[in-house]
Amino acid sequence: MVNTFQTRDKELEKGLKERTGLVFFPAFDWAISPTHPEREERLLYTRDQIFEEGIMDLPQIRQYQPRLAQAKDIARVHFCVPHIESQATLAHRIAAGGALVLADALMKGEIKNGFALVRPPGHHAMRVVHGNRGFCNINNEPVMVEYLRQRYGLRRIAIIDTDVHHGDGTQDIYWHDPDVLFISFHQDGRTLYPGSGFGNEIGGPLAQGTTLNVPLPPGTTDEGILFVVDNLVLPVLEEFQPELVVNSAGQDNHYSDPLANMSFSARGYAKLNEKLAPDLAVLEGGYSIEAALPYVNMGIIMALAGLDYSLLQEPDYKPEYSREAPGRLEKIRVMVEGLREVFSHREKLVEEARRRLGPLAQRRRQIYYDTDQIREEQLETLRVCEDCPGYLTIKSIARGPGGRNRVYCVSIPIQACPRCQREGREKYQGAIRKSSRAYDHIYLQDRVADEYGQYNHSTGDISLG
Repeated sequence: MVNTFQTRDKELEKGLKERTGLVFFPAFDWAISPTHPEREERLLYTRDQIFEEGIMDLPQIRQYQPRLAQAKDIARVHFCVPHIESQATLAHRIAAGGALVLADALMKGEIKNGFALVRPPGHHAMRVVHGNRGFCNINNEPVMVEYLRQRYGLRRIAIIDTDVHHGDGTQDIYWHDPDVLFISFHQDGRTLYPGSGFGNEIGGPLAQGTTLNVPLPPGTTDEGILFVVDNLVLPVLEEFQPELVVNSAGQDNHYSDPLANMSFSARGYAKLNEKLAPDLAVLEGGYSIEAALPYVNMGIIMALAGLDYSLLQEPDYKPEYSREAPGRLEKIRVMVEGLREVFSHREKLVEEARRRLGPLAQRRRQIYYDTDQIREEQLETLRVCEDCPGYLTIKSIARGPGGRNRVYCVSIPIQACPRCQREGREKYQGAIRKSSRAYDHIYLQDRVADEYGQYNHSTGDISLG
């Protein structure tokens, strides 16, 4: 005989686990300036729209409250100069913590997917952080990814960046990590900040082909962007087989956004997320506060929750916003084919790099912090290892209104072999012994041991957490 109550309980439990989790954090007390486009209204109009439409009352939706990301969560990802407290305000730590709340809920089986509608954004924040660039200090998605790797043992993860600006910070953090697939499609960097994200940027020597950039022509519509999803993103994901898919969900590809020149619609964003089916999405940019964000966020939530979004439409929407010019679509097709080729030959590219390189590979960079007027010169050295992705050392000098900072960083990846972990820690200790006045701060990031150290030359203090 069937136990009716037991059956209903099981159905209810299943329904609860199929919910979409949401976190809202408008960060009322954080702004670059009172009139800056990155301000709290970005989320307030969305929140009003969602509550007015009754979305939050649906059984498919479950709301969570954010929490504070710990200093260690940030140290897994960033070298904050001079220290975490100077770069990660309370607002930054709550925004990152909101993503961690949904990560926990997903891994515990409480939700089927989640969307962290939080600010400040983060995808321009690189591994070394001297200040704010592109409105970003702390990169929320990598903080979440490294938390998931440490707490739940995940390794193979895909991050799809749909912001109109190239996700140069996320790319930098995972440039040398072959287990993180990073795909960014964005307005061509020749026409928009940060001026990067071109097709030849395919990852570091031992991780080539796991970074893929699609610089789209200005004016690209729903048809062009969804072509990239169908013909590049989804086939590559199918081959890469990640344990988790993250959408770095920028919304400034919208046709009304004041900071860019694209032509994506709210329904296009919904379709994108229906196709991509991310496990977790985290809000990034999007500055058409009234005309776009309430509709775009609504579309993403509806797609994640499996709701019908066919009637979703902005008041000023025109059908031509979704139709692609034939010449532009052909350019996109050629780019996509080239990137598919790169990805399919990634193992061969890495083998060739190993043969070509000696024990060390270096790259020099100049990085500009547009918000804080800081100029950084950086020398990054990779230990080319036969057994793992190798460890990094970074020498960085930054000059700005606040003066000069000279730092030396050692980053040991979570996949590091015993030799690289040992050598990396020896580099850290050796730099402390030899520092004299060469560096103001020396940092250790050991993801294998989940230990993070900092040496302050002026005080002689060593901290390890």
